[in-house]
Amino acid sequence: MAYDFNQARWFRALRNALLGFDSWIDSAFFTLSTDTAGLWRNFSSFMERFHVRGASRVAVELACEGLTLGVFGGLILVVLAQPAFRLTASGDWLKKTDLAVTFQDRFGKEVGRRGILHDDAVTLDQYPDYVVQAVLSTEDRRFYDHWGVDPIGLGRALTVNARSSGVVQGGSTLTQQLAKNLFLSNERTLTRKINEAFLAFWLESHLSKKQILQLYLDRAYMGGGTFGIQAASQFYFGRSVKDVSLAQAAMLAGLFKAPTKFAPHVNLPAARARALDVLNNMVVAGYLRENQIADAQRNPASPVDRSAEASTPDWYLDWAFNEIKALSESGKLGPDRVFTVRTALDSSLQKKAETTIDEMLRESGPAFHAKQGATIVLEPLGAVRALVGGRDYGVSQFNRATDAQRQPGSSFKPYVYLTALMSGKFTPQTTVVDAPICLGNWCPKNYKGSYAGSMPMWNALAHSLNTVAVRLSIAIGDGDAKKGRARIIATARRLGLTAPLPDTQSLPLGADEVSPMDQATGYAAFANGGKRIKPYAALEIANSRGELIYTHDRDGEQPQQVIDPRNINDLVFMMTQVVEQGTGRRAILDGVKVAGKTGTTNEYKDAWFCGYTGNFVGIVWYGNDDDQPMEKMTGGTLPAATWHDIMQFAHSGVDLKPLPGSTLIAEQGPVVQLTNNAGAQTLKVREQLSKKSSEALGSIENLMKATAEKHGALDLLRPSRYAAADPAETFARRRGAIVDLR
Repeated sequence: MAYDFNQARWFRALRNALLGFDSWIDSAFFTLSTDTAGLWRNFSSFMERFHVRGASRVAVELACEGLTLGVFGGLILVVLAQPAFRLTASGDWLKKTDLAVTFQDRFGKEVGRRGILHDDAVTLDQYPDYVVQAVLSTEDRRFYDHWGVDPIGLGRALTVNARSSGVVQGGSTLTQQLAKNLFLSNERTLTRKINEAFLAFWLESHLSKKQILQLYLDRAYMGGGTFGIQAASQFYFGRSVKDVSLAQAAMLAGLFKAPTKFAPHVNLPAARARALDVLNNMVVAGYLRENQIADAQRNPASPVDRSAEASTPDWYLDWAFNEIKALSESGKLGPDRVFTVRTALDSSLQKKAETTIDEMLRESGPAFHAKQGATIVLEPLGAVRALVGGRDYGVSQFNRATDAQRQPGSSFKPYVYLTALMSGKFTPQTTVVDAPICLGNWCPKNYKGSYAGSMPMWNALAHSLNTVAVRLSIAIGDGDAKKGRARIIATARRLGLTAPLPDTQSLPLGADEVSPMDQATGYAAFANGGKRIKPYAALEIANSRGELIYTHDRDGEQPQQVIDPRNINDLVFMMTQVVEQGTGRRAILDGVKVAGKTGTTNEYKDAWFCGYTGNFVGIVWYGNDDDQPMEKMTGGTLPAATWHDIMQFAHSGVDLKPLPGSTLIAEQGPVVQLTNNAGAQTLKVREQLSKKSSEALGSIENLMKATAEKHGALDLLRPSRYAAADPAETFARRRGAIVDLR
């Protein structure tokens, strides 16, 4: 008989308990909904008191939207402000420029100064009133009324510029200009302007107006290699700023806008015209009356004759000063703050580099639509002999040689070819194929759109074939293009390149950005046999007591062997063919063996020639600051011609050194022809020897002949021993750089 649960007392009790619990839940939810509805009615009734209609409602809605946008805008501003505020994270941000450095060239001649000692500076209280008034009336009339950024002044400048269809007035406040001088570069980018604005607010909150004005007057570049109005007053007028006249004060105040353009020792009429503008500004601003400036208008200031000092290596000194600051901050210079530095600068070569860049841009720039250029010349072990960061330092102090990041184009390909040589799969004579290739949807093409088929690898580099560089990147990675590119990046890093170099399909063609200094660092390793170097300016540093506290040979970073010299020898041979038979023919030097590579980017935005000899490495770049394309300028045109002119001068009167893997084989540059068996082709090799080197080589040659005659092996020295079907192969055999000559 089955058990009857319904008759069981415990079952009935459980059922009743569950039914009661269910009823409680239903009742609770009903009560909650009723109470909630009542609360909502009460809340709605309360809020009705604030109900607005018509114009009042529009104002309320706008206020609500403004609050919402303000919250999100505030969050965005906090994010944007982070890079600027990181620049101020160091507590000694002001002391970083608190150095006094006198620079000498490599021969010990003083070439300029950088830095400042505050206890030597003239305090603001000692300035004549009209000096400060001249500066404020011209640079920032509302200086005492804004908090770093002046919306009113900015709006006025935009209006004036719009009416004039050009830049007539600047909208930056004096505080913004100080922020740029202390923390930022002169690069014209949106990021820099954003950082500048935030830093201006930061300065206003941490310093008084008096301190900001003092710092600005002490730090601003004033032309002639001078920084600060006190140094400028001494340079231009031979007196302290405490003693300048109203006319002289107006001329000094006019320098802040464009110090080179209005420098009186460079262009006195322009300086005087600018001084008249400053005097009129002082009247408009209410500082002076018309009759008070009349004498200064009739008797304009005349500067001290500085014609012999009109040019200073400012870009070089800026870069060298950063090096000294880094050494000081690392503790290598001790507690001293005053230094005399003998640099590797060659003043004559620096002048030649500056004038060559300027002349090339003046004569050919308009046709090519090119407005800027930069160049670096250094020794293979890193000593920088010359550095030009742009066309006009007074117009823009941004150092394009060290700070500009631009696409290198095909001048990046030597890193690809070197990685291929290092893989052990390739020699300069290895046959490669120039044919169409695609990686996914990306199909690179050669410069002229044609394909040449099979050829030796050195010939592909000489003619800068894009498809071959991409194929090599795949082969380097054992069929995996991504792995191959990673190995190319690793090679560039090993050579000292510091640019980010993100992994992109077009990396082998030079689509990633590098600086000219990066290229100089990498190419120096080609010129010195595979040693990674760090470019440097300081040879010796003495403290204020004349004690030698630093020498680069003893205390500096020394070159490190990072690439097998045999791979470098092969690459150097290939790069000599770029100059002798390929895209870099305009760089050929009289009597000097040259290796190098041209570089041209998409839409002709950048053009490079990067080359080297046994003595020097030279990098030349042309382009535009606003990234506008040029008119079909390739690396083999203006850059190669510029490189030739600078480097021909650099090699005058020096004992020539051989490139890695080669020897100097003739005195004063005669042409030696290495002829193949058929006599149809020749390879011309030009080299130049000093008299001492030529005599030494002659002694070695006589010894070799005597030994050969003694052992009956004279035929080993005859040209026919080295003859081959390919002139480049003939040259390779004679120089002993290639073992496998397939």
